[in-house]
Amino acid sequence: MKKWYLLYCKRGDQARAKQHLSRQNVECFYPEIKVEKILRGKKQVVQEPLFPSYVFVNFDYEAGPSFTTVRSTRGVVDFIRFGNHPAEVNEQLIDELQAFEPELSETKVMMPKKGQAVRVKAGQFAGIDAIYQEPDGETRSFMLIKLINRPVSLSIDNKDLEL
Repeated sequence: MKKWYLLYCKRGDQARAKQHLSRQNVECFYPEIKVEKILRGKKQVVQEPLFPSYVFVNFDYEAGPSFTTVRSTRGVVDFIRFGNHPAEVNEQLIDELQAFEPELSETKVMMPKKGQAVRVKAGQFAGIDAIYQEPDGETRSFMLIKLINRPVSLSIDNKDLEL
């Protein structure tokens, strides 16, 4: 009888583990989420795992493959265990996560909102608190910074911001 288990994978190797496990007829599931981030100074939408380094797998260890075979798959570190045996995951939890997955595909914005406080982490204004105003192209943003007791609007490189 097939049961769900949770695997811990090497960092960033979830897709590789899923590919190799699929070849062994092991059903894999790891929910992903779209997030808007600043990468290399530009706003980009990236797909990230909801649970980094974890993959849910569904298989029957009696019919094959064995726990050892799954654990030895490229990209996999080990099963999540309680004691000596891999912990079983409730199928209802997997069903709920799979039902929730379409909502996760909507882009979540990681950029600050207008009026949100941010800290400048690099550049000539490093260490100063600022208030986010609006984007200035793809790689810069307008910030409101208090200089000599007066608010001044400046364009600062996105990679210099601490979100």
